[in-house]
Amino acid sequence: MSRQSPTATSLLADGFDRVRDLVGGVVDGLDPDALGWRPDGTGNSIGWLVWHLTRIQDDHLADAAGAAQVWTELGWADRFGLPFDLAETGYAMESSDVDRVRVDSPDLLREYHEATHRQTLEHLHGWDDASLARVVDGRWDPPVTLAVRLVSVLSDDLQHVGQAAYVRGLRPSS
Repeated sequence: MSRQSPTATSLLADGFDRVRDLVGGVVDGLDPDALGWRPDGTGNSIGWLVWHLTRIQDDHLADAAGAAQVWTELGWADRFGLPFDLAETGYAMESSDVDRVRVDSPDLLREYHEATHRQTLEHLHGWDDASLARVVDGRWDPPVTLAVRLVSVLSDDLQHVGQAAYVRGLRPSS
């Protein structure tokens, strides 16, 4: 039996699966203090990094799919109870705002990411390789295609989950 060649969307799904696995590993076993700890008091915390990478994935893929965000549609904004506008993703936040991203448990982060991951896979399975050429943001030159947006989000996710793992390694043991 021959194996089919992977499609671009199946490769992207594999990449997002890897992010999901890394998110679980980086938050497991942490308490609220560990999730909120900031290197030198000003670096990004694990809680903020995982919340932000998930918000960007949720926001950008929902926009590209013309769908509602998991954050608002499934009540995650209420569960987190953060003091921000519902549209906030963490992009270009001030340090004082990063301090305000307090997460009660690793389960909250993991479960929100898992819900966003499921939505991501649903979107990906609805797109074929030809749909990746569709322009999703014409404000740029050249315009941003769906393929470029997906790779951008995946790249951002991988960078931020790596940063979260690094912060976990930096944090002093209690």
